Amino acid sequence: MSGVFTGFAVVGLAVVVGYIIARIDLLGPHARHVLSRLTFFVLSPFLLFTVLAKADVATLFSALLPVSMITAAVIIGVYALFSALVLRRRVGETVIGALLAGQVNSNNIGIPISLYMLGNAAYSAPVILFQLLVLMPIALSILDAATSGSRNIGRILLQTAKNPMLIGSALGVLVALLDVDLPPIVFDPLHLIAGACVPVLLMSYGMSLYGQRVLTEPGRRVDVVTASTLKLVAMPALAWLVATLFALPADQVFIVVVLAALPTAQNVFNFAQRYGVGEILSRDVVFISTLGCLPVLFTVALLLEHSPA
Repeated sequence: MSGVFTGFAVVGLAVVVGYIIARIDLLGPHARHVLSRLTFFVLSPFLLFTVLAKADVATLFSALLPVSMITAAVIIGVYALFSALVLRRRVGETVIGALLAGQVNSNNIGIPISLYMLGNAAYSAPVILFQLLVLMPIALSILDAATSGSRNIGRILLQTAKNPMLIGSALGVLVALLDVDLPPIVFDPLHLIAGACVPVLLMSYGMSLYGQRVLTEPGRRVDVVTASTLKLVAMPALAWLVATLFALPADQVFIVVVLAALPTAQNVFNFAQRYGVGEILSRDVVFISTLGCLPVLFTVALLLEHSPA
């Protein structure tokens, strides 16, 4: 249990610092926009490259991958159908909401939780692989089309291929697959820059919380509640069901359920800022799921009663 506390203490401090920065107006009115672009175009690609480049290939393509993919796909599909058919939301907002319901924080919280609660930071790598190499290109392609009005498939694919986070992820996986041992003179500078990503992104999120209250947008409260419930309750329950159907051993069932119980990825908030759609929705769901996943993780640990080797 101490691993859960440690992981969230790391995240919580950065968010609180960001909130204080905004409260005292330390960085000026354009700080959030600048930090958002910094993390999207520079820091996140470096982090993803360094994590995936060092990941074990057997872990990357283990049974954890299909179970995580199926779980996320079902949750995303359920929200998308509900948003489009029942709530009648526009495409861009539906995409953001679906990502909020089904994309987990596999980097900023997933890596610390995997390390402290599961005993190995690499366990989050298959989820990172799926989200960055499969889910993100599809989502960003749709967002590009929905926000720019373009229906040119070639342009959409080109824009997606040029996405810096996708490039960083693809290069990291390539290094891992080729088993390239990068010398310290190459890897250490990359690791230094990557190390700035998590605190900067979390501080940026903390800054967004200043002066804001959750569920203040009356017309979108049902969206927030739906996405948060799918993320915190339905997704870990479905992960357990799928892992059981795959006949995974108890330790791997525990791993996939813990990963599914992680909060919504802060990257979705970053995407919402980037494309100017669903920003309040993403802020609220990230906030609720980040706080709510702590008791969920405790419950998972108690029910499955597994201790990492």
